[in-house]
Amino acid sequence: MSGFFIERPVFAWVISICIMLGGIIAINTLPVEQYPRIAAPTINISATYPGASAEAVENSVTQVIEQALTGIDHLRYFSVGSDSNGNVTITVTFEPEADPDIAQVQVQNKLQSIMSNLPQQVQQQGIKVTKEDTGFLMVVGVYSDDARVDEYAMNDFINSKLLDPLSRVPGVGNIQVFGQPYSMRIWLDPHRMASFNLTTTEVQTAITAQNADVSAGQLGGTPSVPGQQLNATITAQSRLKSVGDFEKIMLKVNTDGSQVRLRDVARVELGVQNYDMTTRFNGKPAAGMAITLATGANALNTANLVKAKMTALKPLLPPGVQIVYPFDTTPFVKTSIEGVVHTLIEAVVLVFFVMFLFLQNFRATLVPTIAVPVVLLGTFGVMSAFGFSINTLSMFAMVLAIGLLVDDAIVVVENVERIMEEERLSPLEATRKSMKQISSALVGIALVLSAVFVPMAFFKGSTGTIYRQFSITIVSAMLLSVLVALILTPALCASLLRPVRPDGHLYGSGPLGRFFAWFNGMFNRNRKRYVDGARVMTGSVNRSLLGFMLVVVLLGIVLTRIPTSFLPDEDQGFLFVQLSTPSGATKERTLESVKTMERYLLNQEKENIESVFSVTGFSFAGQGQNSAMGFV
Repeated sequence: MSGFFIERPVFAWVISICIMLGGIIAINTLPVEQYPRIAAPTINISATYPGASAEAVENSVTQVIEQALTGIDHLRYFSVGSDSNGNVTITVTFEPEADPDIAQVQVQNKLQSIMSNLPQQVQQQGIKVTKEDTGFLMVVGVYSDDARVDEYAMNDFINSKLLDPLSRVPGVGNIQVFGQPYSMRIWLDPHRMASFNLTTTEVQTAITAQNADVSAGQLGGTPSVPGQQLNATITAQSRLKSVGDFEKIMLKVNTDGSQVRLRDVARVELGVQNYDMTTRFNGKPAAGMAITLATGANALNTANLVKAKMTALKPLLPPGVQIVYPFDTTPFVKTSIEGVVHTLIEAVVLVFFVMFLFLQNFRATLVPTIAVPVVLLGTFGVMSAFGFSINTLSMFAMVLAIGLLVDDAIVVVENVERIMEEERLSPLEATRKSMKQISSALVGIALVLSAVFVPMAFFKGSTGTIYRQFSITIVSAMLLSVLVALILTPALCASLLRPVRPDGHLYGSGPLGRFFAWFNGMFNRNRKRYVDGARVMTGSVNRSLLGFMLVVVLLGIVLTRIPTSFLPDEDQGFLFVQLSTPSGATKERTLESVKTMERYLLNQEKENIESVFSVTGFSFAGQGQNSAMGFV
């Protein structure tokens, strides 16, 4: 095969350029993340039963849904959480090989089959089914510098103006809003209702009937009378819009003609849907929302799109309201990937200089160097084909592969130069003879190295998920390096290399020549010392075995002292504070504890703290008046 491309170097270049173009296109489509997706795919089911206790939700909603979640492909387990506000969240976890899209469809079909068995209020509220990654991608907050805009106004603004545009941003899986929109609050007076002989059901029925859009038809609708010039829709009644409108709702007409209206038995005011959560930023009233990444989405790209959308929506904010990002995981991911990319570039440069130092021939050094970008870009194409991502482990495989992939090209170059020097053949003839000698050796190198890394791709569970990308990435790089060594490298050797000079010196007596002469002398002296030392060690088997045993014992001692972990712990610049007051504590009591936490962090730790975003009524351990969370 190599002889074909030696005669047709342009064809070899075309193949290499196609490999590189495929890799360049793949880089723009690969998702970027810190680690491979270790967590199994999850589907979240959210439902609300207004006014029901946690026990009532468990009996009438949770158990019905749990019984329906049977027979779904790759289902591993599901976890359920209910609170006293009538909210239930069911997280369905699947095996790693499950397709999140298929899993979501199957869950939705199961829920649709049991929808009629759920309480009417739950059906009216609807059941939300989302696929998303575990953990928050970022938290977006808004706060007022001068306190002209209160917390409830900011919560309503987020729900009415920001929630829908951000939900449509590509890559956003779910949005958890820490607050509720404005709502008309009606506080019934039981004593007044008893005096008018009214029940809660009658009041609710009257509100539902009179707070509705009623169309009375059209003026000038077809078929119209001859000469009709105007067409308009006639609305007899529309939804109520103000506190005064609700206060005028007719509840009852007595036999004496007197009327009972809603204001006679209730207090009506414009508030928020519920007051379960209170959000603060650096001790100031605020509002916020947590964004979860969609399964398979690019974390960096999604975060940038969210920030761009928030910047576009900023003119809609009330005066004095600022946008903040108190929690954002992407800067650390970006820094990690940039660090690995810098290491990758440094490794390529270092490999070039090391090869030039030992080969001492710029043209010969150029041949393996050209192979490096071809193989690396081609590996990105393979990663894209396998559905992998650009992460710390896959980039580490790239860095490690650089030292391995140049070996194939170096073997070709060195053998060609040896034949040119010993047999005084032209580069073309030397390349032909060289490839006949070492083609099988190149394939053998790739197979042996692949045998080391391929088994890692078949590990099960989370360990397999972590190391599969590392294994396939490095094996792909090695196989591509062999392909390049059989296709492009021979063509480059035949085209770039020059016959060896009779004196064997490429750089004469110049500074570079003197440096190489000094380096070769020093290298030969050190090699002689090593050979002498090896001769001493091999002269006494017992001495060699004793040294080997000491090394093994030392490694065993060190191994027992090294701490173990699933993944390395790294300081990402933020921490979570989870606060819980005694069971049954009110939100006011919990908020006082939150303020104490804020004062400590913002005053005594002000040198170390950039911001504190706290949410009272919400935490990773559950929701309730006695729970709180801080993003520091």
